[in-house]
Amino acid sequence: MNLSGGCQCGAVRFEVADGGLGKGSICHCRMCQKAFGGFFGPLITAHNSHLTWTRGAPAYFQSSNKVSRGFCQACGTPLTYVVEKDQTELAMGAFDDPAKVPPLSQLQTSTRVPFFDGLPTLPERDLTGLEGLVSYQHPDHDTDDWPR
Repeated sequence: MNLSGGCQCGAVRFEVADGGLGKGSICHCRMCQKAFGGFFGPLITAHNSHLTWTRGAPAYFQSSNKVSRGFCQACGTPLTYVVEKDQTELAMGAFDDPAKVPPLSQLQTSTRVPFFDGLPTLPERDLTGLEGLVSYQHPDHDTDDWPR
């Protein structure tokens, strides 16, 4: 089964052919925290022979002497982490159905934010007041034309 995904605005889309994905992980290093603007970076390996950019392509930022990070130049969505030439780490949240690419391990746990383990114990609530909200994000599936 091929899996697709892309950025928030739809300018960059990708597809990974069946059998082209490795294992997913979440990385707690400070560079991933900053690159994703979150507490960790969720990434899954895609073998480049199975990865196709179906609309647009990421822009890249050389975040270290060894790592290049891809993102959508139009909306800023983090998309890739590249170290090796034959594979690309894709942001798991950029997949149309992120539930199909779960993380299987955690990396760099020595720099994990101290409150991370307590997140599931925080009180939960539904947001109210968003009735009538219209999302301008690209839908979670491929489209012939975008934007509409």
